[in-house]
Parts: sequence; structure tokens; C-alpha cells
Amino acid sequence: MKREERYRLILEHFRREMPDVDTELEYGSVFQLLVAVVLSAQCTDKRVNQVTPELFLHYPDARTMAAAEPEDILEYIGSVSYPNSKARHLVELSRMLMERHGGEVPGDMNLLLALPGVGRKTANVMQAVAFGRAALAVDTHVYRVSHRLGLVPRTANTPLKVEQVLTRYIPEADIPRAHHWLLLHGRYVCTSRAPHCTRCAMESICPKLLEGSKLE
Repeated sequence: MKREERYRLILEHFRREMPDVDTELEYGSVFQLLVAVVLSAQCTDKRVNQVTPELFLHYPDARTMAAAEPEDILEYIGSVSYPNSKARHLVELSRMLMERHGGEVPGDMNLLLALPGVGRKTANVMQAVAFGRAALAVDTHVYRVSHRLGLVPRTANTPLKVEQVLTRYIPEADIPRAHHWLLLHGRYVCTSRAPHCTRCAMESICPKLLEGSKLE
């Protein structure tokens, strides 16, 4: 099967089954989404959603979080992965937002990447979810599923290379949703250790390229 045909069939499935897909992170503003995405690095959305309600109750915006110290934030996020560095990054990025952007999260990719604790994946999530841009974040789920389904060649061995291939083949209108499609498929069906192939709607066209599909 040619790659174009594989994309067509897989995208048709996702459009039909998950037309209104969105992030599973819970937030009340663009700033809160940024905080949640930073916290979600190497951590589950479920865990992040457990700590953010209390965190946002005390620090709902950049102004209040900029006035805090990392140890203040750490009190609320201690159960997430790498809490010390994330607490420091959240305070630092909040202060930068206040100093340079009037407390608002910028939509520009380069300005997002300049924020402490914000890498390409986080910036792409913000571009797609907060600003509706054609950006596709590649996390471990997206990386794994893209390889296993044969959407990218074996030579696409970094998140950036996977992103570049996916955005070349996926229509621009689908790109903001494609991250969630692939992520959720990886989270609940094409799981890391034991993919649930028997309940996958794409089993008949899946090449099952399991070897080397994990991002180390």
C-alpha cells in the first residue's frame, strides 16, 4: 500500500470516529493551558488534572504566579514528574510573560520557544489548541503510532523528522486534530508495551512495525 493511500484510510477513520477531538487537559484560560502542558511533560494528563485545580485556585494567571517563588508552586505540583524544575520554569515563564507580553501568552512560535520550560512539543500544542494553527506536536504516543502504522519511514527517527513527514501528508485543516487523534490512539489502543490490535479498527491495514517504534 502506498503511503498516500494509508494516510487517506487512516485519516478517514479518525475524521469519522473523532470529529471533535480535543486535549484531555483541563484548563480555564490560555495561560492555564500552557501551565498544564508544561506539567504534562513525561507525566500523564490524569495526574496533571489532579494537581491543577488547587494550583489554579491559588495561581490562576501569570500575574499571581509571577509573584510566587518556586517552592510555593512546588507545594501543589509535588506529585508530577520533575516537580522542582517544573516549579522553577512556571515561575520564570510567568515572570517573562509579565515583563515582555503583558501577562498574555504569545501566539508566535519563536516567542513561545523563548519561554522557560517550553520546547517544540509544548509550543506546537499551544499553537494548535490555543490558537488553532496548523501545528502538530510529536510526543511519545504520536511518535510510536506514526511508526507502527507506517505513516513515517524508519529514517524519521526524531520527533522533528516525524513532525515534518506528518505535516507533509496530512491536510492543513486536519493538522490541529491529528496530534490528538494519534495521541489518543496511542494512549488507549496502540499502547507501548502491548498494543490492543484485536480492537483496533485499522488492524487490517496496519503493517505492525513494532520494532524501533518507541522513542527512547
